[in-house]
Amino acid sequence: MKELTELFTVEKVHSSPARFDMKKLEAINGDKIRALSLQEFTTWTLPFLKKANVIAGTAEEIELVKKALPLIQERIVKLDEAPALLNFLFVKEFAVDPDAVAKISDNAAKDILKRSKKELEALADWNHESIEGALRTSLIEELGLKPRIAFTALRIATTGSTISPPLFESMELLGKDACLTRISAALAL
Repeated sequence: MKELTELFTVEKVHSSPARFDMKKLEAINGDKIRALSLQEFTTWTLPFLKKANVIAGTAEEIELVKKALPLIQERIVKLDEAPALLNFLFVKEFAVDPDAVAKISDNAAKDILKRSKKELEALADWNHESIEGALRTSLIEELGLKPRIAFTALRIATTGSTISPPLFESMELLGKDACLTRISAALAL
């Protein structure tokens, strides 16, 4: 404080007003989040997940969080965004966001979900590469759908929202049984 008062002079004060730029602050914050190691990112994110009641903090939950965090680290600019993006992995009673229900209620979306379910049931290996390969072959190559059209219904059916971490990696983390159950529930809407 002493050094600050000694160095301060009115002559060095600029006449232009100071400006606070929230977008710049968020960009800097996002850069800092991306620079964190997985351990640091986990340590910083867990309190937000616990506070939002996404997790209780069990060892099993923390292991799943560690697997999911790399999927969102590139996408978020504030740590308080993590609960909304990871909640789908931990919900007890899965429900589709009411705003997204309309996007999976039409016949085209139902056809996509039925075909996706059939392809996913046949998979022996449940990893994001095999999930993506099967769905891309079936929906994109065979049906000629655009990825945005083909995968939006599937994203909503499995995560409950139009916004989520990468789809195929999310499906891998959810597991085959949970994905198939959620797709069946979406077809019943």
